[in-house]
Amino acid sequence: MDKKIIASIDAENEARENILDMVADYDDSGVDMLYIYNYSKSEKNREDFISTLRMVRDRTDLPFMAGVYVDRLEDVKKAYYSGACKVVIDMEKISDPELLSQAVTKIGKENVWACVNFGCDYKEETIHEIGQTCLKYIAAGIYGIMAKHIQITPKILKYLNENYCPVIIRDALERNSITSLMELPNVEAIATSFYAGKNVFGVKKSLKEQGYPVYMTESTVDFKDLKKNDQGLVPVIVQDYKTNQVLMLAYMNEEAYQRTVETGRMTYWSRSRNELWIKGDTSGHYQFVKSISVDCDSDTLLAKVKQIGAACHTGNYSCFYTDIFKRDFESEDISEVFDKVMGVILDRKANPKEGSYTNYLFDKGLDKILKKCGEEATEIVIAAKNPDHEELRYEIADFMYHVMVLMAETGLSWTDIARELASRE
Repeated sequence: MDKKIIASIDAENEARENILDMVADYDDSGVDMLYIYNYSKSEKNREDFISTLRMVRDRTDLPFMAGVYVDRLEDVKKAYYSGACKVVIDMEKISDPELLSQAVTKIGKENVWACVNFGCDYKEETIHEIGQTCLKYIAAGIYGIMAKHIQITPKILKYLNENYCPVIIRDALERNSITSLMELPNVEAIATSFYAGKNVFGVKKSLKEQGYPVYMTESTVDFKDLKKNDQGLVPVIVQDYKTNQVLMLAYMNEEAYQRTVETGRMTYWSRSRNELWIKGDTSGHYQFVKSISVDCDSDTLLAKVKQIGAACHTGNYSCFYTDIFKRDFESEDISEVFDKVMGVILDRKANPKEGSYTNYLFDKGLDKILKKCGEEATEIVIAAKNPDHEELRYEIADFMYHVMVLMAETGLSWTDIARELASRE
């Protein structure tokens, strides 16, 4: 089993902006996941933490586990619906152990982990007691154990060998080495703050070369199997991974290809300078890889990236900003259509136009907009009973327009909605 490296962030006594800065630093470092925890019992701190988790969800593509204090099922639900892929319950701080099975029922077994303190005297009877306690948690339905303050001893090894649920070791890597923890049975990940500010891609490469089964994104196509031009290069079309906007065209040789896969940063071969070129090393406008595909002829690559700053040396976001020929047409790209309509609505809000129905709704206020949304929803129900779906199509479009007016009135964007839907996958 390939083992993952998780970035551990203690959010209990940390300012929100510092937490978000740490998340940003980890975002493209090569870690596989985040574990963000705040086990404070304070009601205000707990609510603030949930708000922070929502911001984390909006600012990173990394999945994250959330460690929260639980004294009611609502605490688990709030953490999970904030965007966390797993909820970690510290069993030393849970008010009622029965909440464990309730959490499993509510959000699913695979989403609940129990954090267990292994910082003990390591006597046989103590380890046995911890083991029996963990068995109770497993019987309650939890998916895995997050073990903290662990010291590798024969007794601990015996416990881990006999434990049949997945284990994540939370460790500062001050006393234990990551290699010694990776060798432990049933351990699927190491959660640590040790790699803050470090290139985890490089750490993983080193571990892989030493023979440790660390999880890495690896190419499924060898560069030698690609069709190269006369210079031994392959063209790469680069797109924004969220909008699919084409950003640039560049070339890779074998070394650039391997560097890109290993480091997660787009690396090219500069034909003009005749040298390797890591995009962003000079400008700071790095491109972090999200995916790379090859076309049917194996002679062109398509990379989807997270673009920092502008892709073009002119300062434009995309190199393709000059139209040579353009004919008017109606796009059927749903995101493009929604953005265009929303743009008109927002323009009406900022620059009222006499006689505009949109401005009429804004002038009447939220209650009128809500009333129209309700009316249009009812129209959809009625139209759906009609065998001719032409009317239904019209009513849904009408409803969507009014929903967009509501979004503009309340400050929501399509990005907000997309992120919320994506977090529910």
